Amino acid sequence: MEVVPQLQKQFIDYMTSLYTEGYVDDQFTQLQKLADESSPDFVNEIVTLFFQDSEKLIIDLAKTLEQPIVDFNKVSNHAHQFKGSSSSVGANKVKNICALFRGYCEQRNRDACLACLQNLQQEYNILKKKFEYLFKLEQEIVKNGGRIPTMD
Repeated sequence: MEVVPQLQKQFIDYMTSLYTEGYVDDQFTQLQKLADESSPDFVNEIVTLFFQDSEKLIIDLAKTLEQPIVDFNKVSNHAHQFKGSSSSVGANKVKNICALFRGYCEQRNRDACLACLQNLQQEYNILKKKFEYLFKLEQEIVKNGGRIPTMD
């Protein structure tokens, strides 16, 4: 059996699971539609920037929550920024946790914020691994002379 059709099927099945399990939403589809011949690595580059920004935001959130007196406005701002960037790449689960985070900030609930941060880090790490695998699949398809299937 030829390698490319097998990889393409694997890609479609994997993408479908990302949507079904709620890791990504329609915004990710929109992002993929922006990639073209002139910028085939567009999605990979945008997602990589998202992960770089996110690492910093997670550190900032953790540092702010470790303070003896928590500045909940600052925590809320970091969570809001994180929600915006995760929303722009279609990172659905991460975006939803950020929305919860802001609610806990309004309640000034440090314990809930810390639990939320832990949950956020966990979902973020899972998402990062899932995207890494997705991009590896894409590279394999292209390396073997195939085209990346589009999701409609």
